[in-house]
Amino acid sequence: MKNIMRDYKGKAFLLFAFFFLLFTACGRHTYTVPTSFAEADSVAPLYPDYTDITIPANIAPLNFSLLESDPTQVVALMEGEKGGKVVTGGEKDLKVLIDTTEWRELLQANRGSTIRVSVFALFPQGWVRYKPHTLQVAEEDIDPYLSYRLIEPGYELYRQLGLYQRNLTNFEERVIYENNRAYSDEDNHCINCHNYQNYSTRQMLFHVRAQHGGTILIRDGKAEKVQIKGDSILTAGVYPSWHPTQNLVAFSTNKTGQAFHMYHKEKIEVLDEASDLLLYDADKNEVSLVLADSTKFETFPCWSPDGKWLYYCVSEEPAKDVELNIPDSLTEMRRVLLYDRFFYDIRRMPFDEQTGKFGPSEMVVDCQSRERSASFPRISPDGRYLLFAEGDYGQFHIWHKSSDLYVKDLQTDSIYALTEANSNDVDSYHSWSSNGRWIVFSTRRMDANYTRPFIAYFDKNGQAHKAFCLPQYDPEYNILLLKSYNVPELTRDAVRITQRDLRQCIYETDGKMAKFKANKQ
Repeated sequence: MKNIMRDYKGKAFLLFAFFFLLFTACGRHTYTVPTSFAEADSVAPLYPDYTDITIPANIAPLNFSLLESDPTQVVALMEGEKGGKVVTGGEKDLKVLIDTTEWRELLQANRGSTIRVSVFALFPQGWVRYKPHTLQVAEEDIDPYLSYRLIEPGYELYRQLGLYQRNLTNFEERVIYENNRAYSDEDNHCINCHNYQNYSTRQMLFHVRAQHGGTILIRDGKAEKVQIKGDSILTAGVYPSWHPTQNLVAFSTNKTGQAFHMYHKEKIEVLDEASDLLLYDADKNEVSLVLADSTKFETFPCWSPDGKWLYYCVSEEPAKDVELNIPDSLTEMRRVLLYDRFFYDIRRMPFDEQTGKFGPSEMVVDCQSRERSASFPRISPDGRYLLFAEGDYGQFHIWHKSSDLYVKDLQTDSIYALTEANSNDVDSYHSWSSNGRWIVFSTRRMDANYTRPFIAYFDKNGQAHKAFCLPQYDPEYNILLLKSYNVPELTRDAVRITQRDLRQCIYETDGKMAKFKANKQ
C-alpha cells in the first residue's frame, strides 16, 4: 500500500511539474531580434524616458512602454560593453517587462561600463529600428531603500495617506504606516515629516497631526509618542533633522497657513506666519529654543554630516517700501498679499557637541540680494556640497514651477544649477545617498500635477547627470496612481517596526510631554 501511495505521489508531482512548466512556458513569450528592418532617425519614444541615463548596478529593471500607436510588437536588445545581453519585448500594449535575473546579471557584469539598447517596432510596413541609446552603469550602488509619503495633491481631508518604503533593487513596496481609510471625526489624522538618523532606520521619527497627534520616535524597533510643544514654543516641532551621532533632533516650529490664488498658474501658496528653531534631546526628553527672532522666519534645519554645523533657511519681513497700506492689526493679510516678496537665505551655526551650544550664524547662500529664495538645504556625506532648491520666492517650493536644484561647492564657494537633472516644472525636495553619488528628488515634470521621485547620478566632479523616474513593474503605474510622492528619503536598511506596533502607539498612547529647557546661551 505504501509503495502504491509513493508511486501515486510521485506521478502526481511529475504531473504538477509538467503543467507548471507548460503554463510558465506559455506565459512567457520568447522574442527574437529582427534581422531585416528600416532605420529610424530618432531614438525610441519611451515611457518613462530611460534613454541615455546613468544608473546604479543594483536598480530594479527599467520596464518601459513604447509611445507609438501603430506598431503591433516591440523588441528590445540590451548588449553590455563587457559582455552579456538581454532580449525582451511586448505586444498589444507595447510594454517591455525585463526579466529580473537577466537584468541583474547584465548590470553586474557591466558595472562601470555601458549597455547599448536597440529598440525595434513592428509597423504594418515592417520592422523599424530606432537609434540605439545607452545606459551607463555606475561603479557605485544606490542605497537599497527609499521611503516616501503618498498623498493626494489636495487639502480636503486627512485620509487615505501613509508612509511607505520601496526596495529599489526590486519592485517590493511595504507599508510603514497608513492612517484611516475612511473619514472619521474621532480618528482623522495626518502623517508627515519622516526622518532618519545617518541613513539608518534604527532611529527614525514622523509626526501625527490632528487626532492622536504627536511625534512618533522609533528607537531600536520600539515606538513612543512625544509631545514637543509648550507655552514658550510657537507650535509643535515640524521639519526635523537628526544629529548624525547624538540623540538630538533639530526642529523648526512653524505657524503655517495656506493661500489660494484665483488668477495664477500656481494655485496654492504655503506661508509661514512665524517660525523658530528648536533642539530636542531624545535621551532627556527636553526641548529648547535655538533661534526665536520675531522679525525673522527660520525653518528647514539640517545637520552637517560631522554634526558640527546646523544649516537652516531664514527670511525677513518684506522691505517697508513694498508694503501695502494695511494696518498693523492685519499683518497676516499683508504677508499673504506680499507672498512673492519673501526671500529665504541659507545660513549655518557652529555646534559644540561637548557643551551643546551654538555659535553665531554666518551666511552660506545669499538669495535675498538676488531676489531669489532657497529651501531644503542638504549636505553631501563627504561635507563638500550643499544641495538645495531655489525658486523665485517663498519656501514651500513643491508648488513653485520656478524651483530647480542647485549646489554650492563649500570648498570653492561656487554655486550652480544642476542643469542636467532639472526640468521646466517643479524640482524640489531632495536627499543624498549615503555614498554621495546619487540624489533622489521630487518633481512634477511628468504631468505638472503629481510629484514623483526621480534619481540622478552625482559624479566626482560635482555634476548631476540626466535624472530618471523610479522604475515600476508596470510602466503605466505612475499614470494610474493618483497620488503624489512626498519627501523621498534613502536609507541603507529597511524599517524594522511593524505597522501594528505603530498603530498601537498612535491610537493607544497620549504621549510624553517634552520638558522645556530655558536657553542659557
